[in-house]
Amino acid sequence: MSAAVADPLVAKYDVAGPRYTSYPTVPYWHSTPSQGQWLARVGGSISSANAQAAALYVHVPFCRALCTFCGCNTRITRSHSVVLPYLQSVLAELDLYLQGLHSERIEIGELHLGGGTPTFLDPAELESLLSGLAARARYRAGAVCSVEVDPRVTTSAQLEVLARYGFRRISLGVQDFDPRVQDIVNRVQSEAQVREVTQGARAQGFDSVNFDLIYGLPLQTPASIEATMAAVRRLRPDRIALYAYAHVPWIRPGQRRYTDADLPQGEHKRLLYELGRESLEREGYREVGLDHFALETDSLWRAQQSGALHRNFMGYTDACALPLIGLGVSAIGDVGDAFVQNEKDLQRYQERVAGGELPIQRGHLLDAEDQILRRHILRLMTRLETRWDAPEDFTGYLDTARQRLAEPLADGLVQLDAASCRVTARGRAFLRNICMAFDARLQRRMPDKALFSRTT
Repeated sequence: MSAAVADPLVAKYDVAGPRYTSYPTVPYWHSTPSQGQWLARVGGSISSANAQAAALYVHVPFCRALCTFCGCNTRITRSHSVVLPYLQSVLAELDLYLQGLHSERIEIGELHLGGGTPTFLDPAELESLLSGLAARARYRAGAVCSVEVDPRVTTSAQLEVLARYGFRRISLGVQDFDPRVQDIVNRVQSEAQVREVTQGARAQGFDSVNFDLIYGLPLQTPASIEATMAAVRRLRPDRIALYAYAHVPWIRPGQRRYTDADLPQGEHKRLLYELGRESLEREGYREVGLDHFALETDSLWRAQQSGALHRNFMGYTDACALPLIGLGVSAIGDVGDAFVQNEKDLQRYQERVAGGELPIQRGHLLDAEDQILRRHILRLMTRLETRWDAPEDFTGYLDTARQRLAEPLADGLVQLDAASCRVTARGRAFLRNICMAFDARLQRRMPDKALFSRTT
């Protein structure tokens, strides 16, 4: 049994806190850029001297059924009548970017399809989307194309279309292999289904297969985690994302299907992670950042070792690609010093695109302090250390951050000197808590209602 089970720090640091896929975090965005401001920043990012090719994220919101653990923006339907109008809106949104940038095509280095369920789209619908994107984009040599899939609805024909358009990375939503856990979260799928998609993807030339797993789900036990890890050993993906379940029923009413009594919490929840981590490490997987693992042959591990690891709204990536342009309902864009998020209501999103405007619902222009603190939090999340001895890395709030790190320092979670912070091996389990000390906006205005999931 892992020593973490009896660790009193688990209870001490079990508080609500952000996952830090951005800084500032979305609840603290307040200065939404205008369409003109946003396009100017996108254009500036593309034309800057050290620019890399842009990244595109396309959100496909459709799912056949609601998985109650899910926190994504989804539209539950079995009808495909909604698909082509939506895809036309997505391509029309990209056209609005091209018009605003005075360009016929955009050069991209990354393309990611997320959801929802991108493989809700049948092969012809996938072809329509991908051919439309290809007509509007130039793919840089070595461009990375990745897709999230649901093994229950993914076919060899869909994989063939994706492979033909250059997709080589695939992420399978697995979550847990225990039938009792699958039933209560409404995500029933067999190991055989996952194996079929995994092997089918490899046969089509996909060279990086990721499994999304979740710990802390209702009815989950050490035995179910061990059974899930046994299946992972048999299937041998290249990467694993072992996320903490975020119980936010005030945001996701579907989570009211079960109660707190059904959920492993505190030390019991942490035990599930530690059992998973120890099992993965025995099989040659290496911990990357927060809740991610990769084989040493995978580019994600190599990126951490070289210092190139990056974190954004899609999790960890092996390079920083800016600008990130989000297409589709609720999609988020990032240019380094500004964020925007599209309309989250599907009808409103399509109406605004049809009216010839970018469907920006909210966003944030980062001030000088935001940009400095964003760099420090990003370094902690990707490198487990940060320094502020250079003038461009210092802001007065860092003195406050040092004060807030006094207890983590006493507890052996960090090492501090006059101008640096390093996360210790023991502190990795509390990485979100450590980053909270650097979050000026959170510390100055603590939420008066539940916004975030628990940190442990």
